[in-house]
Amino acid sequence: MLGLVAALAGDNWLGRGSKGTPDGSADPQRQVTVMNARVAALVAGGIDRVPLAGDQLYVDLDLGVGNLRAGSLLAVGQAVLQVSEAPHLGCAKFVERFGAEGMRFVNSRTGRQLRLRGMNTQVVEPGIVRHGGIAAKVGSAGRRSGLGTAGKSRE
Repeated sequence: MLGLVAALAGDNWLGRGSKGTPDGSADPQRQVTVMNARVAALVAGGIDRVPLAGDQLYVDLDLGVGNLRAGSLLAVGQAVLQVSEAPHLGCAKFVERFGAEGMRFVNSRTGRQLRLRGMNTQVVEPGIVRHGGIAAKVGSAGRRSGLGTAGKSRE
């Protein structure tokens, strides 16, 4: 379940807070991180290691800036996420798990344009998300386009 306040049910995003906010509270523009499942499997060295990337959602969809600009809407299952301006660049855990080379790859100039490390989003419509469900860019008329599938969220 993705909710407006706590984001992904069972995740520690809200309680963990953020170093990037003045009062240390959770950053609403970084509620849910989304990564391309194929890139995650490549960097992780296999599908079994994908959860080590630490993202909440893995989708089979083009997350590049050219396809999903900041402010774009992404429907995942029944929920709708808004793409944030805040970049998702990884952390020390990502380097520890996948190496400095993996981090350089996803954060290269091209990697950032393609959002290989993923993207930050905010929940704008709550709803249920299921493994294997549909992930789609929401068009200007509210239509879903660019269909993909949603992967497992981290436990």
